[in-house]
Amino acid sequence: MAEPKPVVGIIVSSQDDWETLNHSGEILDRLSVPYETRMVSLHRTPKRLEEYVTSAKARGIKVLIAGAGGMSAALPGAAAGLTTLPVLGVPLEGNLMGGMDALLSIVQMPGGVPVAAVGIGKAGAKNAAILAIQILSTADKALKKKIIDFKKKQAEKVIQKDKNVKKLLKKSKK
Repeated sequence: MAEPKPVVGIIVSSQDDWETLNHSGEILDRLSVPYETRMVSLHRTPKRLEEYVTSAKARGIKVLIAGAGGMSAALPGAAAGLTTLPVLGVPLEGNLMGGMDALLSIVQMPGGVPVAAVGIGKAGAKNAAILAIQILSTADKALKKKIIDFKKKQAEKVIQKDKNVKKLLKKSKK
């Protein structure tokens, strides 16, 4: 049986960036959403970036997740300029301002070239995957059920932790 075609593309500029963006992959794996990853650099391999992004839709990619980090956080914006696919930018914790510079580069895109920004670092990478799944679930009932179940399990974990805290508080008051 053939593997399902990827519907999410994750692009990073370096192996270091993958240390954060792999958390997107973990969420996509958990919900069985097929994805592919590519290492491209706007500055070092611009043709590779252009080829990857401009061919993504034809290959079945429906959403792109791009890491923004280092001294130039331009990858998500460059990708968005090359496609009509939704691009989710993940600001990476870098050497400037703890990732705030990358966040600002994502949210300050010129009008007409949108990039959705999520939080900085690991949490942002996870949220990018969840947002990608939510986007995809608008046209996929099976995926919609998966994301609803995922969120329900998250809520159940919080409720259980609340019960655990209440037990600990009762014990400490005795």
